[in-house]
Amino acid sequence: MESVDSVVVGAGVVGLACARALALAGREVIVLEAESTIGTATSSRNSEVIHAGIYYPRGSLKAALCVAGRRKLYPFLAEHGVPHRRCGKLIVATSPDQISGLKKLQDQGVANGVPDLRVLSASEAHSLEPALDCVAALESPSTGILDSHGFMLALRGEAEDRGAVMALRSPVLGGRVAGNGVELEVGGAEPMRLAAGIVVNSAGLAAQDFARRLEGFPADRVPPSYYCKGNYFSLSGRSPFTRLIYPAPEAAGLGVHLTLDLAGQARFGPDVEWVEHIDYDVDPRRAQSFYAAIRRYWPGLRDGTLQPAYSGIRPKIQARGEPSRDFLIEGPRDHGVRGLVNLFGIESPGLTAALAIGEHVGELLRD
Repeated sequence: MESVDSVVVGAGVVGLACARALALAGREVIVLEAESTIGTATSSRNSEVIHAGIYYPRGSLKAALCVAGRRKLYPFLAEHGVPHRRCGKLIVATSPDQISGLKKLQDQGVANGVPDLRVLSASEAHSLEPALDCVAALESPSTGILDSHGFMLALRGEAEDRGAVMALRSPVLGGRVAGNGVELEVGGAEPMRLAAGIVVNSAGLAAQDFARRLEGFPADRVPPSYYCKGNYFSLSGRSPFTRLIYPAPEAAGLGVHLTLDLAGQARFGPDVEWVEHIDYDVDPRRAQSFYAAIRRYWPGLRDGTLQPAYSGIRPKIQARGEPSRDFLIEGPRDHGVRGLVNLFGIESPGLTAALAIGEHVGELLRD
């Protein structure tokens, strides 16, 4: 059996950020990834938005890590030459009864550490985005977009520069809790057993499966897992918008919003469905519900201009209809297993929060 100081399970954006943080702290790190390349699941199937930190309850990990991560992210992207743009976002009210909700969002955002929010009148919003139809809007100048793959490559590069090793096509088949850490069974072309003093479970959609296969880990510390699929459609032709456009939140979620990629292509989503199995197909017939939702704030959307783009699946730890849950990041003080950190339910704003999550994991392991 080979021994290593630290293992990170999963080479998505959060796993790479954790590997970077451990490597920067001087630890020997191996990243185990089941697929043939980095970031093939949740990390590569999202809207690539840099979130400001508005929507999350005050005092939650999502709020704290999103704001801290965003503050670190813009300088990191600039330093490493990763394409990005601080384009801003408008959260729009399309009826007068939604205006009070915008003001509540503003108050929540300010409490979370987002001080640059301002409520705009209809005319002010229209002057910024002439194609927009609304009665008021909340402007978030700190929101942006980035090249998520470029971000992951930068994280990987910095981790490897500090000695981290990427082991691709190396699925973790199981393991057990040992006296000085965790022993892992690793598959692939060259199966091996690894004894690690530190293991970071950042397996995303498979995080609960990994924890359940870890002999000696308390089963009651593994939350349930649910798959929430978001379908996205793209716009044929160039978007008339220069900012992201989000409808005022409703009970069902954030609604069908408009995001942009770095080339100016508009994408709309998500159209949410809860699924039992991972399936990334997008049914073209779902476009019909998109037209009605989008025309509430963009009445000029023409028929026939939406086409299936992509879908992504979020690793939820609450069932459909239950209140949204916070990130669940637990270290040795929480579950009693030396050297182990589990990351469950790391969905949005995980991309924005990645750098802060990596530092937070490092802090849990120093306790």
